[in-house]
Amino acid sequence: MSTNQTLLQAFQQASYPVAGHSKRTVQELKRALESVDANLAGDMYGTGHVIEDFQARMAAYLGKESAVFFPSGTMAQQIALRIWCDQKNSPKVAYHPLCHLEIHEKDGLKELHHIEAQLLADTDRLIRLDDVEQLDENVACLLLELPQREIGGQLPDYSELEAISAFCRERGIKLHMDGARLFEITPYYQKTAAEICSLFDSVYVSFYKGIGGIAGAILAGESEFTETSKVWKRRHGGDLISLYPYTISSDYYFEQRVGRMQQYYEGAKDLASRYNQCYGFRTIPAEPVSNMFHVHVNVSAEELEPQLISIYEATGIGLTGNLRPTSESSCYFEVSIGDRYTDLPKSKLMEAFQLLDAAMKQI
Repeated sequence: MSTNQTLLQAFQQASYPVAGHSKRTVQELKRALESVDANLAGDMYGTGHVIEDFQARMAAYLGKESAVFFPSGTMAQQIALRIWCDQKNSPKVAYHPLCHLEIHEKDGLKELHHIEAQLLADTDRLIRLDDVEQLDENVACLLLELPQREIGGQLPDYSELEAISAFCRERGIKLHMDGARLFEITPYYQKTAAEICSLFDSVYVSFYKGIGGIAGAILAGESEFTETSKVWKRRHGGDLISLYPYTISSDYYFEQRVGRMQQYYEGAKDLASRYNQCYGFRTIPAEPVSNMFHVHVNVSAEELEPQLISIYEATGIGLTGNLRPTSESSCYFEVSIGDRYTDLPKSKLMEAFQLLDAAMKQI
């Protein structure tokens, strides 16, 4: 069995995983479906109260004219960029080198839509205004991911975000937000989702990350934009006969959790502080700006794994199920805080970190 498989198995058996909300089981969908009238009519090819009402509420929450529910964010974002490219009659967009479209989608944007990407900034830092000022004049749209997941969930200062938005509007460049974790950044910015979205021409949000729904995404913007997105949704095969299991779970868990983002944010800061006081550990960012962060460790995954497994068995605390090597002598993992962290026995958590600190000093 590989290192990560062994660690994942131990993590899954731990009594108190620190991250996320709960196991993704059928019970999560059942709970959501039981919250509505069993005779509620499902949607059909994107029409019907169950989907239209949810889309309208999300449009209002995001401060946009209209919103469309998609089965996946991958589909929604490719379509958003295609619309903006068609509008400008230019197949050029710009985004970060570690953008989801660049590293996780098998070149879908390029192969399906023949859109070229200008990569901005270095892989280990955020896009800044001076990067944006160097954009090719034919770029139709700039995509910004908030927060930037692959570098620990970092965020630009809000003033810089405002400056980038103003620059793009002055130059006629559409600004699209990869807001997969938009709800999770509102505590740090001390802004509403609508205030943040007002800086962007279009926005995508996810309902299975911080919200914890089954699957699905919202794409929001002006009505002309979203109506065009419905055409592309049909072309992509995303206009399923019914999406109500996804919209109902999205709606249910949105209502359950969107008001807890401050709690998750405070939990992330607390946990990051514990890691940063542990020998050989550091977090990126040093203090989280959302409910997520990366933990970097000055030992190899092979050296760290048995220590973690021993701690899980001794305390029941599960810190991570996945170690990713950064070199022969270092590794990292990602943490996203949800409901579980509040209910952890803090005495057990303290014991786990005491054991981890002692173990690291012996490696």
